[in-house]
Amino acid sequence: MNSPSIGLAKCPARLLVWVLLLTLLPALPKPAAAESGEKPLWELGLMVGGGLLPDYPAAAQNHFQWLALPYLAYRGKFLRSDKKGLLRGRFFKSDRVELDVSLKGSFPADSGDNAARRGMPDLDWLGEIGPRLQITLAKAARDAKVELELPLRAVFSTDFSSFDTRGAVFAPELAYQHERLFDFAEFKLSLGASYGTEKLAEYFYEVSDRYATATRAAYQAESGYIGSTLKLVMFKPLNRRWRLFAGLGADFHHGSANEQSPLYRDKTTMSVGFGFVWSALQSKQMVRE
Repeated sequence: MNSPSIGLAKCPARLLVWVLLLTLLPALPKPAAAESGEKPLWELGLMVGGGLLPDYPAAAQNHFQWLALPYLAYRGKFLRSDKKGLLRGRFFKSDRVELDVSLKGSFPADSGDNAARRGMPDLDWLGEIGPRLQITLAKAARDAKVELELPLRAVFSTDFSSFDTRGAVFAPELAYQHERLFDFAEFKLSLGASYGTEKLAEYFYEVSDRYATATRAAYQAESGYIGSTLKLVMFKPLNRRWRLFAGLGADFHHGSANEQSPLYRDKTTMSVGFGFVWSALQSKQMVRE
């Protein structure tokens, strides 16, 4: 079944209410390990999340997407799977600088459900992998800091029968993070920008002669600025086993290198998401992050 298409102006109030409820639940007592800053070396469980997301950068339509995955957290000195990334390898870490290789992904889009892309190939799942330099610019309090992230990632697409390279993306991000805002939840507010190679721009914005119509002119995409993102994420531990997360995001595509593409439809797009993590098994060995 195809997910329903929802425009920005029609974003259901009920969905926003659920997001607020997830982020404003009463605080529950925290285990002593959490207070000490220690966490299990590894955790296994389930992660389920969903959200209302744009079909692609500068799309005019949003769809509800959801995903359930096995949850793995591993807090080793080199191999890491934690809140900074589903899977990453940490090559260097000091008090102010960290260098790792990280992964990132995004949902597919059915072109048949998108008015601008109808008749064109679907957009597959996208994956990204590459180095990321993280610099702590300031530590405002015991649990707060300001960080600059500088990731450079190769991009690939897949329908799980084959893989195709889609160029690369550079996505610097400035973020304020607080581990226990008002002694309630983890909080991250970030502002970032994305710059893509020509091959990545072609994937989102190119229209070949084959797919040109009376209302969709042929277009040759070019590399450059894609857009900027303002994002708020909150992560609420309920106890040692259950955690909730929720996020709101706004993407600004003013001045994009491909504003003239007929597939470029909206200068500002919004997204909202929420979910939970259930940690079913945990190691007895504890480590300090």
